[in-house]
Order: sequence, then C-alpha cells, then structure tokens
Amino acid sequence: MKIKHGMILAAGLGKRMQPLTLKTPKPLLKIGSKNLLERALNLLIDHGVSEISINIYHFSNQIVEFISNHNPKANISFSNEERLLLDTGGGVKEGTNNFKENPFFIINPDTLWNLDYSEELKSLENLYAIYKKPSLLLVNKKLSMDKSFKGDFNLKNKVISKDSENNFIFTGLQIMNRNHLDCINKKVFSMNEVWNNFISKNELYGFESKQKFYHLNTEIMYNKISALNFTD
Repeated sequence: MKIKHGMILAAGLGKRMQPLTLKTPKPLLKIGSKNLLERALNLLIDHGVSEISINIYHFSNQIVEFISNHNPKANISFSNEERLLLDTGGGVKEGTNNFKENPFFIINPDTLWNLDYSEELKSLENLYAIYKKPSLLLVNKKLSMDKSFKGDFNLKNKVISKDSENNFIFTGLQIMNRNHLDCINKKVFSMNEVWNNFISKNELYGFESKQKFYHLNTEIMYNKISALNFTD
C-alpha cells in the first residue's frame, strides 16, 4: 500500500500567534530556512504523495503565490474557505472531494515537521493498511517542548482512548478516507467529532512517535523554537 493523496490544513486564523500573523498566514512563518507549509509539503512529497489539497482562508493569496513560486513536485489544489470556515472536519470533507475512495494523509503545519518523521509516516501507513480505520500519529506529552499540554488521548495496543487523564498528544498527522467522515452529517464540524465516534467503537488507532515534539501555537513558543536554530 502506498498512499498518494494528502491534505494540508492551512485555513486557520493564527490568532494566538499575533502579531506574527497580522500580515503573514501562520503556515508561511519560517523556522530556519523553511516555512511551516514547506516542511509539511516536503514530508508528504518525500513519502511519495502526489496529489495534495490545501484549504486556505487567512491571507489565502499569499499561500497560493508561495505554491506557485515554490513549484512542488506534486499536483496541488486549493479548497478556499473564504465564504465559510468549515472547521477541521468540514474542511477535510470539502477539500478531499476529488480523492474518491483513496485513503489520504491529513497534516497540520502547526507542528515542526522534518524528514526525521519519514519512517513514522511509513509505520502509520502500515497501521492503516491493517485496520482500514482512522489512524493518528501520537506522541507522549513528555516529549513535548511545550509542557502546558495536558494530553489528548491514551494509547494501548494501538487503540486510542480518551480518559480523565491522558498521556498522549495528537501530533497533527493522521490517515483516513472520505467514508470515515460520513458519520457526521453537517457541513461545519470538528475532526474531534469524527474521532469521538470511532473511539466509542474502539476503532480509532494510533502509532507512537518518538520524535521530540515542537508545536507552534503561540508567539512565545514560536520564539522559543526559532531560538533553537534549526537548519533543515
């Protein structure tokens, strides 16, 4: 199995990153020599993904211009949410209309992605191939640079649960297909609603990342991560 489709979530407003995002969309903020969108693109394309959808809203013209100038080695399409922001689940459902029955990666560029994640993409793909259910890349919150995370999930024997105390964070990378979104019958919805539906049936699966987790959710965290002088 080789997944050839992917979606990048790039429609967020980045309010907690202000003033950095007052003139620049969050996905185009740079860490080292590359911006966050470029890092997500490189990871997917290096894996062999050739069809990529990007949802856009905030300073959408800048993202379109970047892709045009960057000329990535993949077929890129855009799902513009300027008329209506669809939230994460709705955005994915709209943005993957052309993917048909094919499974696809969903990646959030808020995480500092690099090619060190390549083997974990392969492992997540193998997990999906076994169960054919939504599969998430999780990381133990001990590996997070940001110690404020309380945890999103627990993970045991590849099955994801939500409990009163949770030790794992969602990294921002997952695999599913469009059929998995059919459990939510509305246009605007969060991916959390999809996950909760599968958790209730013990059918949400996860693979544990061993990478140090860098998540850019505030200006303070952006500055801390930038100070680490990433060169890749």
